[in-house]
Amino acid sequence: MVDQNTLSVEVREHFGKGAARKIRALDKIPAVLYGHGTDPRHLTLPGHETMLILRKANAVITLDIAGDEQLALVKDVQRDPVRRIIEHVDLVVVRKGERVEVEVPVHLEGESFAGTIAVQDATSILVSAEATNIPESVVVSIEGLEEGTSIHATQVELPAGVELVGDETEIIIVSIQTPQLEEELEESEAEDGAAEADAE
Repeated sequence: MVDQNTLSVEVREHFGKGAARKIRALDKIPAVLYGHGTDPRHLTLPGHETMLILRKANAVITLDIAGDEQLALVKDVQRDPVRRIIEHVDLVVVRKGERVEVEVPVHLEGESFAGTIAVQDATSILVSAEATNIPESVVVSIEGLEEGTSIHATQVELPAGVELVGDETEIIIVSIQTPQLEEELEESEAEDGAAEADAE
């Protein structure tokens, strides 16, 4: 499960791109905290500690704001597309016992039957879970599965208290297939070409 982490944060008085650049130059990260009908609060997070926490999906953080503690869920992380540094973090106010909807990564483990490949159609699923009990990921075993086998989201083993959300039940997570050989692909393409020529 996701660890709760405590960060001492500062309230920001200055906004805009220039102010954000100055914050990042000090190895800190600008953030905004919102939710539960509260006014958005602009914060500054400590750079290194925040980056360590953000290695995990759906991190829940205890924010120490001038001595007041507030539980928050990391909702969005904006990164520089080239340098990959964190530019901004969106945080949502959560309360203990409250349920939230989050995307949880799906990891495959094991090897499918010899000669087959596993095609992962979904790398994450949307679930409902208590804010303080969000799984870091879910694992799907493909050990020994044969060609033609598919695993749907409803077959994924979820931790206690975690439920699939709405239409996610229809999603196929992974299907087991036999890869076509290059010669077979060329023959198939040749047959398609011949059929098109005949049609003309």
